[in-house]
Amino acid sequence: MSDQEKELKVLRDQIDSIDKQIHQLLNDRARCAQQVAEVKEKHQGPQDAVFYRPEREAQVLRRVMARNEGPLADKEVARLFREVMSVCLALEQPMHVAFLGPEGNFTQQAASKHFGHSAHCIPFSNSDEVFREVEAGGAHYGVVPIENSSEGMVGHTLDLFKRFQLTICGEVKLNIHHHLLRAGVEGLDGITHIYSPQQTLSQCRSWLDNHFLSAERVPVSSNSEAARMALQQGPGAAAIASELAADLYQLNIVSKNIDDQSDNSTRYLIIGDQIVGESGQDKTSILVTVRDKAGALYELLEHFHKHEISLTGIETRPASTESSHSVFYIDFQGHSANSHIQKVLQELESDSVELKILGSYPVAVL
Repeated sequence: MSDQEKELKVLRDQIDSIDKQIHQLLNDRARCAQQVAEVKEKHQGPQDAVFYRPEREAQVLRRVMARNEGPLADKEVARLFREVMSVCLALEQPMHVAFLGPEGNFTQQAASKHFGHSAHCIPFSNSDEVFREVEAGGAHYGVVPIENSSEGMVGHTLDLFKRFQLTICGEVKLNIHHHLLRAGVEGLDGITHIYSPQQTLSQCRSWLDNHFLSAERVPVSSNSEAARMALQQGPGAAAIASELAADLYQLNIVSKNIDDQSDNSTRYLIIGDQIVGESGQDKTSILVTVRDKAGALYELLEHFHKHEISLTGIETRPASTESSHSVFYIDFQGHSANSHIQKVLQELESDSVELKILGSYPVAVL
């Protein structure tokens, strides 16, 4: 045995020993999670027991990153713990999550990022169906897009909160990276057709102009449909889609991150029917209906200014055509259980036609 082999054997033996300890600790943690489920069912009852606690998971992930000493990056360690928690939660209660489909799109990627890969994610064709499935109890939670860094707020999602009695239980932010995919072929040669949604084609226009000025760009309904078409049409076809779509349809990624803007991201909301406790770093979302008059928005914002509460988002939504009211969707820092936030909410309620608290929830960790 050479000197190198001797040194490597010592290190590999150490790795085997560490792996054994990790394995034992993972099972210890899983058994503890099962005991947590038993305690909840004992005191809350099997039907009323709440197993998923967004605020608790956010606190755990923040502590993981705070105590991390490397060499693994903070967020990489947090992602590992995210999956551990996902597996353990599945032992307590299998999690069913509805998302805006189709399968293989960025919303599914966001759902897996937030809940981990042990959650059972179910695609639906539109956000209305996601809200309806969660409200009916067919899914524990739903995941819908709310805001894109380049396109702005998703108005239809905001309007659904007026129709459905659901709350926001969390948020997840996903960096959107588009990749060029092909079936069975490596490289860029021979591509004649590129399938993608029109919005994605626009977001990758400069890259496409530099590499495929003559290839036909074919708009389709979704990135997942683009991947399916690339698989179906053969070597001359390519798709612009996500890494998840590449895995789902077994396509090769022949060029990564072809977006014109490298900082493109989308924010998603987790919807459910539970009240989420304080995590220490929280956000609250509300819908406020006021009478149309000069300075109406200024009067609303004055309450936040007076109490030194930072807004993180505001969007105007249309009321009915016959109405003389305006509706504002507002995100701001803080939890509705805090006394200073309660003062603002009381003032807003007294000055508005209607105030609907959509939920307080942890700020996205990952």
